[in-house]
Amino acid sequence: MGRWGAVLGLTAAAVLSFACAPAAPEGLDTTILDREIGQRIGGPSTCVLVAEPGSGKIVYRYGLSTACERALPTCQGPATETVQDLLNGLAAPAEAVTRSCPTTSDGSRSVGWSAGPVAGRDLVFAAVMEGERALPGRVMTDRLAGAFTAAGLD
Repeated sequence: MGRWGAVLGLTAAAVLSFACAPAAPEGLDTTILDREIGQRIGGPSTCVLVAEPGSGKIVYRYGLSTACERALPTCQGPATETVQDLLNGLAAPAEAVTRSCPTTSDGSRSVGWSAGPVAGRDLVFAAVMEGERALPGRVMTDRLAGAFTAAGLD
């Protein structure tokens, strides 16, 4: 494949990626929200979903598929779940969820879960991060509230 073939391939991939991205709610600057989440809690093992309550329609996603689709300990017994499972399980009106626990027997890695309503909007969020430096769920909730405000979701 020549240089132009590679350029066309990358362009097509970018268009498909954009076409599959959820439609952001009015007033949300996704560039700012991406940056704010990246600075406050982000990393390769972080996933944040924002959705419409009831329908569960995703309107924003931060994180790669590997983080968003990964089943991790729920911190409530031996069960595992994905961030989508957590989002689907939120009651209406959404209750706040903050959980944290080790993911390895030696405690060197942990998982943090955070979910609840987005203040000032008819939206809910669910987030997870796992790793050696994963934040506790309560800290994630606080930091995400600031990220949502900075991006216009309040």
